Amino acid sequence: MQINQNQTILSKIVREFKTLDEIDAIGISGSSMTKADDNKSDYDIYIYGKTEPPANTRQQIIQKHAGRMEIDNHYFETGDTFTLKETGKPIDIMYRHPDFIEGNIKWVWEECNASLGYTTCFIDNIKNTKVLYDKTGWLESIKKKINTPYPEKLAENIIKKNFAYLKDAMFSYLDQIASAVERNDFVSINHRSAAFLASYFDTIFAKNRLLNPGEKKLVSFALNNCKILPEGFEHDVKTLSIGDASQRLQTADRMVENLRHIL
Repeated sequence: MQINQNQTILSKIVREFKTLDEIDAIGISGSSMTKADDNKSDYDIYIYGKTEPPANTRQQIIQKHAGRMEIDNHYFETGDTFTLKETGKPIDIMYRHPDFIEGNIKWVWEECNASLGYTTCFIDNIKNTKVLYDKTGWLESIKKKINTPYPEKLAENIIKKNFAYLKDAMFSYLDQIASAVERNDFVSINHRSAAFLASYFDTIFAKNRLLNPGEKKLVSFALNNCKILPEGFEHDVKTLSIGDASQRLQTADRMVENLRHIL
């Protein structure tokens, strides 16, 4: 019942945003579109346009349905966050220029460039976007652009770049974790372990020709979707993430070698 109520309210908000001249397309993505949501998940709304609607105009639309709200934040990209006053459901609206997404698709999907971690996250975001409004057909057209087989060259580049920096490269993540452990620097241990995991998962997803879904529920996603996983995968990820600091270095080294065996 509450899901239907949330969606009804969301439809009203989208209808009002559609009337704004600045907006070219609206989509919803995130866990709500991949069936990985839970009662703490928000609705991720992406609004595309070459010009952002004025903040006061957005607030006039949102405040009709909002409990708590924060309009025009810029922590990552321009955003409006709020909870629905009727149900408490969190809503996260993000405003993006079409050129940003087109540029990422070109750089990653077409030219096969890799990043250290999260290489295909924006591709996954667009692929799983449900189109709510598309004034010119632009959003549907870029969804079609990535509705192609996973580029083999991209998989090769992701694996080459990310796997090397886990251990084999100079000043690798493993080297950095070792230095942090030696210094007993708990903040640095966690920071470098998180970076290690980002490249570790990027490598695994590329090996399985899967898009990287981001930061949430990666272990369960990998267990449910990856046909090829390193030995001890779940145990080692948990140990590196929340285990005793004295176990981190040994665990990270074992993870690299077990990953090496499947590449």
